[in-house]
Amino acid sequence: MKEYKTTEYLRRILQENGVQLLETGLETGLIAVIGTGKGPVVALRADIDALPITEQTNLAYASETVGVMHACGHDFHTTCMLGAALQLKKREAALPGTVKVIFQPAEEINAGAAKLMETRLLDDVQLFLAGHTYPEYTSGTLGIRPGPVMASADRFAIQIKGKGCHAAHPEVGIDPIPAMAAIVSATQTIVSRQVNPFDCAVVSITRVEAGNTWNVTPETAFIEGTVRAMTTAVRDEIHQRLEELATCTAKAHGCEATIEYECGPEPVINDIGVCERAAGIAREMGLTVETNPPSMIAEDFSRYLKLAPGALFRIGTGGAFDNHHPAFTADPSALWPASRFFAVLAEEELSRLKKI
Repeated sequence: MKEYKTTEYLRRILQENGVQLLETGLETGLIAVIGTGKGPVVALRADIDALPITEQTNLAYASETVGVMHACGHDFHTTCMLGAALQLKKREAALPGTVKVIFQPAEEINAGAAKLMETRLLDDVQLFLAGHTYPEYTSGTLGIRPGPVMASADRFAIQIKGKGCHAAHPEVGIDPIPAMAAIVSATQTIVSRQVNPFDCAVVSITRVEAGNTWNVTPETAFIEGTVRAMTTAVRDEIHQRLEELATCTAKAHGCEATIEYECGPEPVINDIGVCERAAGIAREMGLTVETNPPSMIAEDFSRYLKLAPGALFRIGTGGAFDNHHPAFTADPSALWPASRFFAVLAEEELSRLKKI
């Protein structure tokens, strides 16, 4: 939510090219509008935020702000959709509808999509399209996967309360640490023994805390972690089982457990028809099309899919480092084919929707 300079840069470029901008009332982020204002509406989305990482790429265009880097390829996404917007602007009079280009803040903290949806300026969108850099594929390759493609991402925190005492006399207290250990161990059986083996899910304990010295049995213990799932049904099932497991296991050890569960983005589920048509367009453009594997990483693009169907595609950008690595790079040669792909796909989808 601090993308002030990026927002102003995009505003200047778009206005210089005569592209209409909607008034969102937000401090960062933009919605550009291209088209006749009549007929169907399709949206292209780019995330414009950065990460708290010091860049180590040694590129001529590396981040000039210490501790802030577009380590997830969001500068690539922004440039790609800016290019698509300018291409569509040149064909505006011939477009069979309207394209809204969303330059979204705060994807990394799963807040930007919700903020833009609250403006109600996207309520008329009938299809959402987005792309994400993918180092595993080289430039000129698109990953297109129908159905579930990215996971939901939830946070949970479990507070276990016992009774503190001197460590030399554990019998006069109630030690929360054995309860904590049992809960940590038991959570590993949720996926292996509770979830259908053909469904993808992850439960990870990422933080445990208890006590602050060697000779005192602590009063409380704390567990924190994340739940990832590829379907809403599995996500809900894990949530329920985690609640039951934590409270019942703690009770068996004479303790009390309270669980805080925060639901993040839902799974990204790509529309099958859109993926099939997109693959055909990509191949006609000379691009290589692969079926990329699903990922347990989350994307708040899924929030738009609660309004209308859509798809998120993987854009091959090469590179030796993962998306959140300080040395992450994206091959610039991938920009033009990706930008052209989204411009063509948006126009083709407008034509299809107009016929319905």
